[in-house]
Amino acid sequence: MTLSRIAPGVELVTVPGQGLAVRTQDGEFLRVDTGQVAPEELVSRLEGGREGSPELERLVAAFEDAGYAERAMAPAALPLAGRAVLVLGDKPLADGLARRAAEEGADVTRPGPEGIAAMAEARTGLPDGKPAVVVWCLDSPVPESLWDAADRLPAQGVGWLRCHREGCQAWVEPLAAEAGDVSAADVRLRRLAASPAHRELAAYWAGHRTPEVRAPGTEASAALIVELLTADLISWAAGRHTTGGLPVRRRLRRVDLRDLTVSEHPVLPVPAVAPLPGRGAPR
Repeated sequence: MTLSRIAPGVELVTVPGQGLAVRTQDGEFLRVDTGQVAPEELVSRLEGGREGSPELERLVAAFEDAGYAERAMAPAALPLAGRAVLVLGDKPLADGLARRAAEEGADVTRPGPEGIAAMAEARTGLPDGKPAVVVWCLDSPVPESLWDAADRLPAQGVGWLRCHREGCQAWVEPLAAEAGDVSAADVRLRRLAASPAHRELAAYWAGHRTPEVRAPGTEASAALIVELLTADLISWAAGRHTTGGLPVRRRLRRVDLRDLTVSEHPVLPVPAVAPLPGRGAPR
């Protein structure tokens, strides 16, 4: 028997005279058409009840696909069990993520940048027989070319997740799981294209800036970013492409470290530019 339970932050609401509604993680209410299934039967099923009619199970599957319900796991089946998570970067983000990934069952290692380059070039240094993902956490803007090698990891079958900070804003980039997903280079190009101050932004990234007097952020902001990264890892391990909002692999998140607000922005890969035709080439 498969147990399905309501996802954290989701609630079912019985509306007198109207039937059943879902309160989503974003606080929105969605009406539910249960068809031939009694609302109380669906509620019971999503509270851990037994499997029922095909109509009921189709509703349960729809809730799971939308991210409003999840299959209950046996106590020993942690969501990142059997996965290798390679963490590198700055404290306290990298340390916090390594701890949380281990708590969720991952086999955590701490490689250096040279090891990541070797993985991207020849798949050397990867754990044998385990799906793997690299997570790189920076407490600063990304230096030029630092992530160029890691951007090639998805083409080698290795997941690629990263975050960095720019002043009072932290950026959690989309998890890339296969060739063609959004890379760090794609994010930079998209942000430059969307910014009215693209020259200033490029100069800022290139290091033409004054040193910080005191880095912003607190233990609470670090914990928030770690949890966002951990949620992305769990979605990757479960094969989920959405979590109720934008697709996980197309979602750029901006965290304001002053008030801990998170905004989501869609981002797409940048298509390869066709080479210019040579002199005398047909048009």
